[in-house]
Amino acid sequence: MLKDIFEKYYFDGNYNCAETMIRAANEYYGLGLHDRDMIMVGGYGAGMQCGNTCGAVLSCIAVLSMKYIERNAHDCKDIRLITQLLMRKFNEKYGSTLCKDIKPQSFTSEYRCRKTIETACDILEETIAQFEAERE
Repeated sequence: MLKDIFEKYYFDGNYNCAETMIRAANEYYGLGLHDRDMIMVGGYGAGMQCGNTCGAVLSCIAVLSMKYIERNAHDCKDIRLITQLLMRKFNEKYGSTLCKDIKPQSFTSEYRCRKTIETACDILEETIAQFEAERE
């Protein structure tokens, strides 16, 4: 399970929520990203550093893009559907996809956004599994 491997990035590597999600998913799904590639999501943490869309959510969408887009999003009929499914699942869980709304529900000073990242791992896996099952 994806959530079984994220802690080494979040706690041991001291990465933020977005960086943790992309690194754990890169390992879990074999996305082939290099360290330098994953730096690009660093600014997504803490809701793009201003409480906006949760960095874990944004990195989940980056993972979906890596899994399903071959050349560009316009040529990928699946990316809109799977992204909307992911967003629905986050909204169902938290009532929002905004960091400023999610953080009060799951942040603790001891573990920071651990609970949000665990939930993001579950939602990402559920989304991919559901999407793959519906495609068959």
